Amino acid sequence: MRLRLSFRLSWPRRQAPPGPAARLLLAGFCALLPALVTGLVLSGGSVAQAGADTISAPIALRPAGRPDLSAADRARIAAVLAPPADLARAQAFEAMPGGAATARADARHRPAANLGPEDEQRFHLGEALFSKLWVTAPSSTQATDGLGPLYNARSCATCHVGGGGGVALSAGPVPPSLLLRLARAPETPQEQAALESGMALTFDDPVYGHQLQTAAVPGLVAEGQLRLAFKTQPVTLSGGRVVLLRRPMVAIDGPGYGPLDPRTRPSARIAQPLVGLSLIEAIHPDDILALANDPVLKARGLAGRPALLRDPQSGETVLGRFGWKAQAASLKAQAADAFSNDIGISTPLAPDSHGDCTAAETACRSAPDGVQPRYGRYEASQTVLDLVTFYAGHLAPLPRPRAAMPQVLAGKALFSAMGCADCHHPRFVTRRDAGDPADAFQLIWPYSDFLLHDMGADLSGGHPVGLAGAQDWRTPPLWGIGRRMAEPAAGAFLHDGRARTPEEAVLWHGGEGDAARKAYLAATEKDRADLLAFLESL
Repeated sequence: MRLRLSFRLSWPRRQAPPGPAARLLLAGFCALLPALVTGLVLSGGSVAQAGADTISAPIALRPAGRPDLSAADRARIAAVLAPPADLARAQAFEAMPGGAATARADARHRPAANLGPEDEQRFHLGEALFSKLWVTAPSSTQATDGLGPLYNARSCATCHVGGGGGVALSAGPVPPSLLLRLARAPETPQEQAALESGMALTFDDPVYGHQLQTAAVPGLVAEGQLRLAFKTQPVTLSGGRVVLLRRPMVAIDGPGYGPLDPRTRPSARIAQPLVGLSLIEAIHPDDILALANDPVLKARGLAGRPALLRDPQSGETVLGRFGWKAQAASLKAQAADAFSNDIGISTPLAPDSHGDCTAAETACRSAPDGVQPRYGRYEASQTVLDLVTFYAGHLAPLPRPRAAMPQVLAGKALFSAMGCADCHHPRFVTRRDAGDPADAFQLIWPYSDFLLHDMGADLSGGHPVGLAGAQDWRTPPLWGIGRRMAEPAAGAFLHDGRARTPEEAVLWHGGEGDAARKAYLAATEKDRADLLAFLESL
């Protein structure tokens, strides 16, 4: 029986996007628009300390039962999300992982296919701003200065080339797409309560702040340079094949402001790919919370934990779903954090124009900023933040032309049998009332539960982030992984980019992923090849 569902699988008529010159001209115009700011603003990318008198009870979020759906909607969704009767056959719409947003051609960096002409213009304006190089203040350029004073990159595209993730790593100096986060564990009951109540995310280094900035504007000293080395670790698979894993060791050359605090635990982070992010944002929290409460997964010890956060504007409890630790509840918050910490640019959500500079870095705090009152109170206005967020959110998932190939389907069955699908949850139907109509009521295949899982001591990140412990990581979505592997500089998987291939990433799994790792180790070479063929098809 063919199920008929309203997942907006028809293609709208579109007009050609503007040319490069027009994009840059329009982007410059939008950059000059005044900031549109209302309400309270977030004071930074992390919270260094919460007072004991502000700490509330541990944070919690109760499901509301998908109030966006009618009874008929629920019945249709239950039917389409029912476990497949036969994994040897491709499922309906499986070749279109982003629903109607799926790109029409197998080419990265394309806008969601169901955007109308005006939204395509917004996408290309955001693309130009995403690639814009910020400059040191003061400058003769309009609404383009304010870089740093300490920073890691001059543009978003420096780390996310073409909207992608980090590049392959090698020993020596590190690329800009690898950052070093700096924080320590909580030391008092009050600090632990601050994490559990959502009043704090991290306790940062008192001098270097939230992350190490490797560049500085003229006249200032960078916080240091990162150098990478690897320690190899052989793993023998059944059948005798040996895989050499690499354990990264990051060193700071020439720290500009003295040694790190002895309590600080550095943790490397590779830039994540930007695929279907607005669709991820449109997943209803109840569907993610349902996976955390699934009795079957709980019995297996594989029910992840939601990353609950305190919204800085409303004070309400929200669900984190972006970032390696799911430390951001919205794509816009994630973008504002990157503007502040990576580039040193203020926005309405992160208004400090000196970025991650701490009080101990006095020269940085006294450096000129790029705020121009006639354009608003921030170096990047609300309009700029909105456009960049729109671009990052609407990079389209790619189609899966090989979804029905016999080897791919065999690998898909193994993906389920080995337990991979317990955390890399295949499908969701986005909410009816999504903020962007293009994201509403779409059947999507991101292959993630967007929950936190303990991945074992080998993958420890050194320090907690909110409710995520040092060994806890958000399940990364797998859609687009095959196309990433085909890129010339691909090969940076897991939170610190240590894995060069999906196979290496599997072999690093521990903790809640240990059973899947052992199943992969024990599999035949043919079964492993089938599983990898499935991953390459995503």
